[in-house]
Amino acid sequence: MAEQSISQKIEGDVLERLSHVIDPELGRSITDLKMVTGVDAALRTEDSGYSIPLQAAEGEPIYDVNVNLELTVAGCPLTEHILDSITAAVTTYPDAMLVPKVNVSSMSEEKLSGLVAELKAARRENPFSNPQSKTKIFAVVSGKGGVGKSSVSANLAATFAALGYDTAAIDADIYGFSLPNLFGVRSQPTNLDGMLMPVTQWGVKLMSIGMFAGTDKAILWRGPRLQRSLQQFLSDVWWGKPDVLVLDLAPGTGDMAISVAQMLPNAELIVVTTPQPSASEIAVRAGLISLQLPGHVRGVVENMSWYEHNGEKLHIFGEGGGERVATKLTASVGYPVPLLGRIPLETEIRTDAESGRPAVLDASGALVGNALSDQFVGIARQLMGKNDEDEA
Repeated sequence: MAEQSISQKIEGDVLERLSHVIDPELGRSITDLKMVTGVDAALRTEDSGYSIPLQAAEGEPIYDVNVNLELTVAGCPLTEHILDSITAAVTTYPDAMLVPKVNVSSMSEEKLSGLVAELKAARRENPFSNPQSKTKIFAVVSGKGGVGKSSVSANLAATFAALGYDTAAIDADIYGFSLPNLFGVRSQPTNLDGMLMPVTQWGVKLMSIGMFAGTDKAILWRGPRLQRSLQQFLSDVWWGKPDVLVLDLAPGTGDMAISVAQMLPNAELIVVTTPQPSASEIAVRAGLISLQLPGHVRGVVENMSWYEHNGEKLHIFGEGGGERVATKLTASVGYPVPLLGRIPLETEIRTDAESGRPAVLDASGALVGNALSDQFVGIARQLMGKNDEDEA
């Protein structure tokens, strides 16, 4: 085969391999997004100007491959991830030794605007209200503050991601946003010509007003503006097609709960309570909004259930709150509302949260495998309709 034909074959093969490199923010291949503007392969010769060998150890020829890559925006936070994926796609080519060089630039404003317009047209408005959407939506609610609702939301989302699900989370507690701190997010979403890319941390795609307002700012918004903020989080953010969407709602049954029910009628409610009777009685009210608005109560999570000391479970806040809520909701809504799990009271939930890591994960992002993570894994599997045999 003539040398030019070999180079052309390599270029075509490399381009095909690059079609499997996915932009992690947009969830589509870099070739589909027209980020790859050219691939050039050339046999390394003595005139190439390289001091390293012209042949590999096995005697096969070496080809230098230039990949021209246009990022959507300069300084894309996931540039290194994309470059590593391109390098892996090129260097694992089976028929010759390829040495990649990626020439990085940014899209022109005109090209970027066209891409964003194409993405918006393909997605239309709120992607999660589409009847064909396969995303499971779980709205985490509580009757009052202080029961650890946001901690449950963060650790549940992190568990879904660690189990391999494409996971998104929205901090819909506009006044008391906390997911950025719980996940250690210190950056703002990337703005692609008016379309926002969620920040990905610990495997979870995140969006929160706290990423814009800052943790030291007070939010003074009334109902209509609250509703608009949620609409923007759903419609103006490129989520891709996640398997799971977790919403951390504000305590009580106020404007945001009503907005979620209206915009996401397929959302399922997860009611969080603590064991003591006063908390469980109030938690029932959060579940009862399903009687007045679209939505289904999927189950109850009892937080701060016990504290283990020297092998003994100490029920500091009493016992039975989760069962009471589940029983009362089952009687009121007319279908079974199970107690999904009991979360122990552990110091790590606080210390890890303060360090910006969900307590169910270790430093590498894997599940820690203790009583805490076991409870969240059990909850996640129930919510996804999985059991231990399915996961094995």
